[in-house]
Amino acid sequence: MHYKRRPGYEARSEVFGRVCVKLGLTPNVLTALSFAFSILSGVLFWKREFLLGTAALLLNALTDMLDGATARAGKMGTIFGGVLDHVSDRYAEFFVLMGILLSGAVAPGWVLFAQFGIIIASYTRAAAESIGKMETCAVGIAGRLEKFVLLVAGAILQNFVPQYNPLLYALILMGLISYVTSIQRLIFAKKQLGERREGE
Repeated sequence: MHYKRRPGYEARSEVFGRVCVKLGLTPNVLTALSFAFSILSGVLFWKREFLLGTAALLLNALTDMLDGATARAGKMGTIFGGVLDHVSDRYAEFFVLMGILLSGAVAPGWVLFAQFGIIIASYTRAAAESIGKMETCAVGIAGRLEKFVLLVAGAILQNFVPQYNPLLYALILMGLISYVTSIQRLIFAKKQLGERREGE
């Protein structure tokens, strides 16, 4: 998600966060649920249960959204919680794509192509924000939301028209836009940081 759209998204999602607070749910519990749904999604994809796997993936995305919303609504956000959320997201992506790889629906090379693209886009942002001390580097043609939509669409279509390999094309597109996003983030970081030296 582009950083300029983030405030609006956070304001809208906080409504659901307040509901979670009233139900006694904490951000870390929701992160754990999101993590569990990602494993379930991976297992279901492995078994070629693409519709059920997509349902679990949607629950993963829902609980992932709710953990941040709950943290903001209940003023329960911690720095470690943010770190845990980001790490959990990377594990979730791994489990889901590993399930697709093990299903045999997509050749391993293309799964790895998409996996590394997702990782490098995320790592480029993390490096710019940690090493470069940038407030944000969440720029580019695609964030997690766009790639999530592609994956969901590919998985649903795979269930109905497997002869056309829609999941393969979804992963190829996910990989391509991830690499482009990484390059865009590098260019953005270069413009923001200029020739600033280490320690400045």
